[in-house]
Amino acid sequence: MLFSRLAALGLVTCLAVATPEVVRAAGCGNTAAGFEAWKADFARTAKRAGVRQAGLNALAQTRYATGTIAADRNQKSFRYSLEKFMQVRGATTIVAQGRRHKARNAEFFAALERKYGVPAGLLIAIHGMETAFGNYMGDSQVVSSIVTLTYDCRRSEFFEPHAIGALKLVDQGAISMATKGAKHGELGHTQFLPGNALKYGQDWNRDGRVDFYDMGDALASTAHFLRQKGWRPGKGYQQGEPNYKVLKQWNAATVYQQSLAIMGRQIDGS
Repeated sequence: MLFSRLAALGLVTCLAVATPEVVRAAGCGNTAAGFEAWKADFARTAKRAGVRQAGLNALAQTRYATGTIAADRNQKSFRYSLEKFMQVRGATTIVAQGRRHKARNAEFFAALERKYGVPAGLLIAIHGMETAFGNYMGDSQVVSSIVTLTYDCRRSEFFEPHAIGALKLVDQGAISMATKGAKHGELGHTQFLPGNALKYGQDWNRDGRVDFYDMGDALASTAHFLRQKGWRPGKGYQQGEPNYKVLKQWNAATVYQQSLAIMGRQIDGS
């Protein structure tokens, strides 16, 4: 948090507005024709940014992701009214299932709120909106998707730090060329873009690695992201309240922010 997702599941891609520092954007292209030549140039950019051999090897293996480009050119749901958007995204189902998730994992969500100050309802709403509570985390190859978007001329500068982030995550062993995610390269339970995953990832279960396909790590990372973007513990997040503006850092679409605020409040029963 833009992008379309499986409407029946109520899924939505997260495109966080704040991104890591941009390195240098290599030349771009609007077809697959120049992709391989561009990768050779981008490899030099990546190396200067600190990407090591494993990441460079992954870059060399990437393929032009035609499905990603098609999705990027066909974004419609954020033009809906709030009522229509919530209907299409399955808000009623997310709220009902979200309440059950909260009840089953009450101590986990209480611990997250104690540490990061973000209430359960909002985190659960994000989880439900992004991946139907982890039931669908995407079928696109993450590294190829994000590298393709960096090559594509439409938003090269935005996606470049996320491509660098993905390659560094490969270096760390956090993801591989086999890792699947959303069409725009978002990964895990709450669909982090790779640059944000690299910067804000949290090892909640203390196993020595950040795994965005582990619910604990993913939701802790989401709460950490929001806190670092200005979340004020104990303050509200409905429209007009102090934390509402932080929702824009998660997803730039107004209708998405409004939906999160409404569903989060309903899940928490307030």
